[in-house]
Amino acid sequence: MQTNGNSLKNKFDSIIFDLDGTLWDSTGNVALAWEDARKQVDYVVEPITVERVKSITGMPYDVIFEVLLPDLDVERRDYFKAICAQSEIDILHAKGGELYPGLADAIKKLAGKYKLYIVSNCQSGYIETFLSHCPVAEYFLAHQCYGTKGQPKAENIKDIVKDHQLQSPVYIGDTMGDYTSAKKAGVPFIFADYGFGKVENGQVATISSLGDLVEIL
Repeated sequence: MQTNGNSLKNKFDSIIFDLDGTLWDSTGNVALAWEDARKQVDYVVEPITVERVKSITGMPYDVIFEVLLPDLDVERRDYFKAICAQSEIDILHAKGGELYPGLADAIKKLAGKYKLYIVSNCQSGYIETFLSHCPVAEYFLAHQCYGTKGQPKAENIKDIVKDHQLQSPVYIGDTMGDYTSAKKAGVPFIFADYGFGKVENGQVATISSLGDLVEIL
């Protein structure tokens, strides 16, 4: 756990969380879902592994399939993406993902002081699936995702800030994409180093667990 030298207590009125790599890790079951989808078509040859899923976690949903399958034409790629999306929601609805340690306790404590939100680059229905497996779902006041409007994460962060009249929000995420989005939205960034990415500079703090967040805020 590191801060930039200044106390962050009483600096914010709200916390906006990324989802994958910040609140839970669903890559194992997402890989199962996409591999099941792959077996339903005859033109995706390379198996979809947990490692491949982790390599694109955090990207906008459309971009994920452009990166995974750059040689496919748009029509076949979009068809495969649709199968993956449905398979993913079905499997995650049944099995969920791995909630990060201390999530329930941390969210309860933070909700006593801050308004809590989620902004993710995921498809529509994904955050709702997370919330259905989250024991403290009621503490998240609202959420926004890429699938809702097809807009970049920075714009979704701005929407949450504007729609809920947040005065001093902070964004928690685990990738450079999260940091860049928060910066574009004009929101300070805290880096969760237990997730999928690396952020070297620019964050107001780095945490190694959700419990760290409680301590610094």
